[in-house]
Amino acid sequence: AFFLRVLLLLSPTFPGNVSGELLVDIGSGPTLHQVMSGCEVFNKVLLTDFLEVNRQELRSWLQDEGGCSLDWTPFLQHVCKLEGRHRIQDTQPSAWTEKAAKLRQVIMDIVPIDVNHPQPLALDVLPSAGADCLVSSYCLESVSPDLAAFTRALGHIGRLLWPGGHLLLIGTLGMSYYIGGPGLKIPTIPVNEAQVCASLKESGYTLIRLEVYTWPQDMKLFDDASGVFFVKAMKE
Repeated sequence: AFFLRVLLLLSPTFPGNVSGELLVDIGSGPTLHQVMSGCEVFNKVLLTDFLEVNRQELRSWLQDEGGCSLDWTPFLQHVCKLEGRHRIQDTQPSAWTEKAAKLRQVIMDIVPIDVNHPQPLALDVLPSAGADCLVSSYCLESVSPDLAAFTRALGHIGRLLWPGGHLLLIGTLGMSYYIGGPGLKIPTIPVNEAQVCASLKESGYTLIRLEVYTWPQDMKLFDDASGVFFVKAMKE
């Protein structure tokens, strides 16, 4: 239920003029929901993460050999519902099955990334022109030790975009920790709206859209976040 509600925030991530050849997901983790709509408007999707265990989980789903530890069916179904896709006849493939097949088709690779490094990806991963769009969900504030590092990470990943390319960023507001497992409390850098906007400007982005969602009390189960933000920005 928690992740399905998160999907409600992710559903408008690819509006209007956000489309193109290559979408790069920054800090995918072991998850796929953040690119389920993106596979409809980009010809190629590149998944990235710092941890090999997360990359292996993504490969397990991509290979479709039953080794994935999480069933993504309800997430695919929910995204299809948000997109207005409906099953026409019982004899035809369902929308979510078609979406899963399309997502597997467009994922070009799953590679290591380090957003705290000036060159986050290996040099031969992207075309020389860069990506058309970056999407990143709940990553930068979780891997940055302070606000300055958060700002630097925005600048580092911006080097992967061509000028005029889009950044679609989802993150938490006011979160100082999250629970990564039993007895595991992981510190994060709490940011507010003004700090996010200032960091974007300093890192060479033009802010196009900012939306803030207040976190209901019943969703404060794994962290102390006050809410989440959604940013649509363009590289200058």
